[in-house]
Amino acid sequence: MTVLDYFDAYAARYQPYKDGRWCYEDGCIYRGLVMLHQATAQPRWLDHLTRLTAPQIAADGTLSGYRIEEFNIDNILAGRCLFHLSQQTGDPRYMAAAHLLADQLAHHPRTQAGNYWHKQRYPQQVWLDGLYMALPFQMEYAQATDQPALITDALDQLNGALALTAGPAGLYMHGYDAARRQEWADPVTGQSRAVWARALGWLAMAMVDIAAIVPQRAPRQKTADLLHAIVAQRAPSGLWPQVLDAPQLVGNYDESSASAMFAYALLRASDLGLGAWHSPGKGALKRLIDTRLLRVDGITQLTKICHVAGLGGFDGKIRDGSPGYYLTEDIVADDAKGVGPLMMAVAQSTQSAHQTSAPPSFARIDG
Repeated sequence: MTVLDYFDAYAARYQPYKDGRWCYEDGCIYRGLVMLHQATAQPRWLDHLTRLTAPQIAADGTLSGYRIEEFNIDNILAGRCLFHLSQQTGDPRYMAAAHLLADQLAHHPRTQAGNYWHKQRYPQQVWLDGLYMALPFQMEYAQATDQPALITDALDQLNGALALTAGPAGLYMHGYDAARRQEWADPVTGQSRAVWARALGWLAMAMVDIAAIVPQRAPRQKTADLLHAIVAQRAPSGLWPQVLDAPQLVGNYDESSASAMFAYALLRASDLGLGAWHSPGKGALKRLIDTRLLRVDGITQLTKICHVAGLGGFDGKIRDGSPGYYLTEDIVADDAKGVGPLMMAVAQSTQSAHQTSAPPSFARIDG
């Protein structure tokens, strides 16, 4: 079995993450399938994408389980697949759904500084996760509908969020509370207390995607500086620890989803001319394929993925944002938040190989 065979089998057995409701977790897989289709031109990836999204997108563009009044920024991410589906099929329901998500952003609550709240139930809070969830979609929608002001707004939000969350050694903190009311927030800076690897992974992917969408306007130097800081935090394994700014923390571990995100970001940034990061990107991708794709219960699965992490109360748990908190969350296998970025990294590696006329090389991952 090759890694592409693994993705094919994974997509074939994939079940909607939240009982069929439109959500960002499914969106990670959809984004991976889009990129695999673009990189390989193999119809199986588009077939998986259309099959998986079909029950979620009605003929009029209505999205299953989606409620605009929740103002959940996470729900925007899955919308990125709509542009590819529209282009490939011409079916009007896909742009109708994109219009629905864009309408959410048009009314989404913002901080005084102009950044989208993470969710209605997380008022005045900006999380790095949300930058990936919303801003690339907003910019792609702007291009599809000829609304350049939306691109300017997205760039302003990105630069504003970077200033608000800037942390040590060129890294960025997971969250920011404009109201200074959350227990996890520093009363002076409003920032949370740790650099969570996957939060920085969402940010890195957002910045390289934005550099691809608007190459002449993206903050290229800030993107390069971030990737330089990320490479500096790489563990001896070639992957990255769950708590990025506390590598010696007892119980800290190399986490798969963030490592896949960083591999993707480094590979794509290199192809965009933002720096020479093919070596650490390819090294991380190879390490993930060689050591984290394992047989679990008779099925090849991507292992050692942090299931979920956040800030504030959730399901009766207090998420205080301390470095130690991030080590208390469950570690799982085959979660969409890890598999989707691994798809993206492999697709980007394949695209890189096409650009250099060298065939992509993926070793077999099991017998």
